[in-house]
Amino acid sequence: MKKLIFLVFIAAACSPTKKDNPTETTSADSVATATLTDAQKAEGWKLLFDGQTLSGWKIFKNMPNNTWEAKDGTIHCKPLNEKVKGDGDVRSDLMTTDEYENFELAFDWKISKQGNSGVMFRVTEEFEQPYYSGPEYQVLDDVGFPEKQADVRMTGANYDMHGAATKTMNPPGEWNSAKIVVNGNHVEHWLNGEKIIEYELNSDDWQKRKANSKWKDTAGYGMAKKGHIDLQDHGCEVWYKNLMIKSL
Repeated sequence: MKKLIFLVFIAAACSPTKKDNPTETTSADSVATATLTDAQKAEGWKLLFDGQTLSGWKIFKNMPNNTWEAKDGTIHCKPLNEKVKGDGDVRSDLMTTDEYENFELAFDWKISKQGNSGVMFRVTEEFEQPYYSGPEYQVLDDVGFPEKQADVRMTGANYDMHGAATKTMNPPGEWNSAKIVVNGNHVEHWLNGEKIIEYELNSDDWQKRKANSKWKDTAGYGMAKKGHIDLQDHGCEVWYKNLMIKSL
């Protein structure tokens, strides 16, 4: 999760794979447009990202957007050590303008070496940070991250609450597919076609885990019945594409 006191450390850890000029839209030579198949449309899927713009997205609490861009058919988060425009080192999460309650969310992601990010759901703007309300599907370079992490803080985990016993994932720089299913209190995390964890929000097990996690004093964590989908800016370079959602 985001720890602002470690920004300098993160800057050294998260190295960009290539240098690009900051831009709010795709580069001129990339006109990728996301589409749905007829079958997906019939099943009720809707695109969250058109492949070219950040239409349908906003910055958490309307903070300055210094880091997120639509580029080469992806939603791209610039690394901390790449110069950003605007208000200096201000970094913020990117979230959907719409809110969702029960849904199936599919997306593809790839992370930079030593990178860290995540996808949260049912995020509200009532607290200082998105993760004070929204549970997180962790996205991480499990092998290369410079700090050793427990399984509850590695890729696919419900961050600091539930870890995946087994999973198959591709290394930094390669795409992985993911899915989050939220139906009432029931949640599933999928990675590359396999369900890797499932849990019940606010169950006895959930409450016990919360009491022993970093969320023990965060009363609003996991309590919202609906909220925004949130992409985490952790100071590292990360890419997302093929984001689509289906209401349940």
